[in-house]
Amino acid sequence: MIDIESKVSLAEGERLRLDLYLITQLDPSFSRSRLKEGLVLLTCNNKNAKLSSRVKNGDTIHLQWKNPIPSTIRPEEIDLHIVYEDENLMVLNKAQGMVVHPAHGNWSGTLVNALLFHWSREAIQKEANLLDWPEAQKRPGIVHRLDKDTSGLIITAKNTKTEAYLKKQFKKHAVIKQYIAITKGHPPFEKGTIKTQIMRDPNNPQKFIASTDESQGKFAHTDYICIALYGPYALMKIRIKTGRTHQIRVHMKYINCPILGDPLYGIRDSRFKTATLMLHASKLGIRLPEQKQYSFFKAGTPIRFKKVLQVFHKEYERNSMWMKKNKS
Repeated sequence: MIDIESKVSLAEGERLRLDLYLITQLDPSFSRSRLKEGLVLLTCNNKNAKLSSRVKNGDTIHLQWKNPIPSTIRPEEIDLHIVYEDENLMVLNKAQGMVVHPAHGNWSGTLVNALLFHWSREAIQKEANLLDWPEAQKRPGIVHRLDKDTSGLIITAKNTKTEAYLKKQFKKHAVIKQYIAITKGHPPFEKGTIKTQIMRDPNNPQKFIASTDESQGKFAHTDYICIALYGPYALMKIRIKTGRTHQIRVHMKYINCPILGDPLYGIRDSRFKTATLMLHASKLGIRLPEQKQYSFFKAGTPIRFKKVLQVFHKEYERNSMWMKKNKS
């Protein structure tokens, strides 16, 4: 249960929807629908208020919110593409469309549901003491996340000791994470680094935006290499040094080459009308328990990428000579 009382701090004369203000006070991962589903009590200046109400500087907000996560998580028999597994952890190639852990609108069919079945529910609950964890932490084995429509490598832990060990590496940005992407549009350079803050879009809580204002959001660092150009499209290799929500998708849009098939940050494409998100976690480097050297794992190019690339090879001339392109 979240129970907070907050005095609104806004510029004089500014008014903001109450739900958008509350999201900034709680967690950037909150959505308005999630906020509404768990709402127990909401008042403004000691009077009942609606999430659609507008607040101003100096208003006093009181919120009581209960996480609607179920008390138990049901194991489900779901096929997993396992890349590596030992007694402590598993590396797998997550399918596009699979949600990593139960959350609003996705209480089943997630990677966690599949792991509980694969590892056996009783063993995981006993090791992680799942039933005694706070509701928001019922994500056994999850060390990091991939967006639902991003496929590729994800590492999971079978016990709390390994989970803490792996999470520490992610927190220190000591993990090598490489992706491939197909973008609509060309990057400004053959190789580049993008360093911005990433913050929630004030006009759409489902989206994030890049900002150069260091007082806003969280720092994000992305490196890219353009492998080839095909007509108006580009094949990219991307490495991220930080792990912000939607980071690659936001940064590719920031340099005017949004990822093909991205329903949130992309643009309509008449040539590939049915394309889904062309983003794939292709390589992962991390130190495993009791090992000093990095272990590297790879996930092959997905079929959806191969189908698009086949079209490229038929319809466009591959251009990998960046300098030649810029001189022409």
